[in-house]
Amino acid sequence: MQLHHRFFCPHSRFVRLILAERGVEVELIEERPWERREDFLRLNPEGTTPILNAGGGLIIPGADIIAAYFDELGQPETERRLMPDGMAARIEVRRLMHWFGTKFFEEVSGPLVAEKIDKRFMSAEYGGGAPDTNALRAARANIRYHLRYIGWLAARNDWLAGAELSYADLVAAAHLSVADYLGEVPWNDDETAKDWYARVKSRPSFRPLLADRVVGTPASATYADLDF
Repeated sequence: MQLHHRFFCPHSRFVRLILAERGVEVELIEERPWERREDFLRLNPEGTTPILNAGGGLIIPGADIIAAYFDELGQPETERRLMPDGMAARIEVRRLMHWFGTKFFEEVSGPLVAEKIDKRFMSAEYGGGAPDTNALRAARANIRYHLRYIGWLAARNDWLAGAELSYADLVAAAHLSVADYLGEVPWNDDETAKDWYARVKSRPSFRPLLADRVVGTPASATYADLDF
């Protein structure tokens, strides 16, 4: 299998966590979607990451579709499924997948990565340049209520969607991780959210993400610290 991704694309990170939890090894191929590479667009005309080439001509675009693909494969030999069995519980996991993959991405992780990481590697032709301070200010305000919501979910359920780890935890942690790398998470605002994130990032599946680095942008002091 091959995963076309970006190291600090939160959607790609979600898929990397899924693969690691299931014990699936893949070849990582880094993309710069804004360059609209022709071979990349053949795989996904939408021009977004991640894309999983599962072999045999099976190309799976998008984090949610990749997650559904692995759920439909059933339980791996080494680990349980990352979706619950009951219908109501599955709906709740999917609701939170949408919340973090869409709402959190649009309000927090997307703007932070675009302004503080991606623009540094884009030419002016593709929209590179100085960060938009208004976009950063909005993301910093938005992350506070998202963090409180994470804390509320974790206090109510132990994990975000219930008593066991699920896709909901992986997608939330993936998106939160890019903000944490950039030092943009006000961890002192909610201890319950902080404790939940510490549990997720202490899992073996998270270790490759904690090794990721951006040239010229050092990780925050909390990023790779499991006891932050």
